[in-house]
Amino acid sequence: MRVPARIFASPKLLETMDKGVYDQITNVATLPGIVEAACCMPDGHWGYGFPIGGVAAFDPDADGVILPGGIGFDINCGMRLITTSLTEKDVLPRLHDLIAHLYAKIPVGAGQHGFVRMDQGEFRQVLKKGAKWCLENGYAEEIDLEHTEDYGRFDWADPEKVTQRAISRGYNQIGTLGSGNHYLEIQVVRDKNIFDKKLANAFGVFGQDQIVIMFHCGSRGFGHQVATDYLQEFLRVMPKYGIHVTDRQLACAPFNSPEGRDYFAAMACAANMAFANRQVIYHQIQKCFSDIFGKSPRDLGMEQVYDISHNTAKLEKYMVKSKEKELLIHRKGATRSFPPGHPQLETGFMETGQPIIIGGSMETGSYLLAGTQEAIEKSWGSTAHGSGRLMSRHAAKRKVSGKDLQEEMEEKGILVKAASYSGLAEEAGFAYKDIHDVVEAVELSGISKKVAAFEPIGNIKG
Repeated sequence: MRVPARIFASPKLLETMDKGVYDQITNVATLPGIVEAACCMPDGHWGYGFPIGGVAAFDPDADGVILPGGIGFDINCGMRLITTSLTEKDVLPRLHDLIAHLYAKIPVGAGQHGFVRMDQGEFRQVLKKGAKWCLENGYAEEIDLEHTEDYGRFDWADPEKVTQRAISRGYNQIGTLGSGNHYLEIQVVRDKNIFDKKLANAFGVFGQDQIVIMFHCGSRGFGHQVATDYLQEFLRVMPKYGIHVTDRQLACAPFNSPEGRDYFAAMACAANMAFANRQVIYHQIQKCFSDIFGKSPRDLGMEQVYDISHNTAKLEKYMVKSKEKELLIHRKGATRSFPPGHPQLETGFMETGQPIIIGGSMETGSYLLAGTQEAIEKSWGSTAHGSGRLMSRHAAKRKVSGKDLQEEMEEKGILVKAASYSGLAEEAGFAYKDIHDVVEAVELSGISKKVAAFEPIGNIKG
């Protein structure tokens, strides 16, 4: 190990943390150019080489590496939160129709194509422009980009660094939710679940049984192919750079090598695709709500709080041994947590700090947090991204049938429509850590601050 490993967790969460987390975060600490510590968030669990919930900083000037396993296959998988002026009383009588309409208009499940038709040349423009492409083509307003991490665009993207196979997999997937743990959820904000009224109001959350919408998805098959292509490339070139890793899944290349820079540019293309994908889904959500309630999105008070990624690598500046250094921060299943006044924060959040969206399971609810200075000092400006799995998908399916789970959730007042019963069973609430324990851990450690919690009443998923 070149640096220590650091896990942020309560005693309760440590007891349930799978052994793979300890092994994998230890392996991350052996990588070339790593700075200070390899970190893991309280939602951490076993992943591909690098634990999900892992955070690591690499110094490009000290042979620091970039690695697909430290970003994830679903590049820029992320969360988006939308507020409305609707209340639970307004929505409950129409909830079945609303869920059915959202399910019909937003493709869910594996292998689905989006409604946005484009050729591969136009798709390359999406890869360069991200959410800006949506603005130029009628799927976004300027305020949406202002409320998106990095304004919805990683500007170092270069489509020339993406393989044709990846292009072929991705060009027809804009506007699709996907499968696995991806979902779209209708949620309620109770007065009792607002923890910081000033920040909540600044983010457009006022309680009083307010309805909000949260969804989770990423770059789909396109991002998976980008990661796969460069993992194979890095395995091929590691001997050239004298790099030896403890686990082949940590295949990497020096960030400042041609291969490392090529992957950085290709990864940014996948991130931009994900920003555009979520923006188009938001556009469809607005249309669905308008269809059901007979009012414009503006009259329904629909506003985007924030869109945030949790599978990326980005260059950010930090103090290291009393000197400012530009480091490559890998976040895999971890969310950026920037405080008020941070120079890389979007303009509209300079006074509040960055909104952080923490998704829970379908049964337990979710959270809105805010970034803190302590996250800069302790965790490379990072915090948790969700509940984190407690058991595998196969184990979850052995414990419950999807049909039974759907009926149980409806009895609890949560309406769910899924692409398959099998996929639904994989995402049962008991398969995840307690979201309240995870959020308590990040607040007690100081790396983010509670603002509000949300309760689910309706969900569509792949």
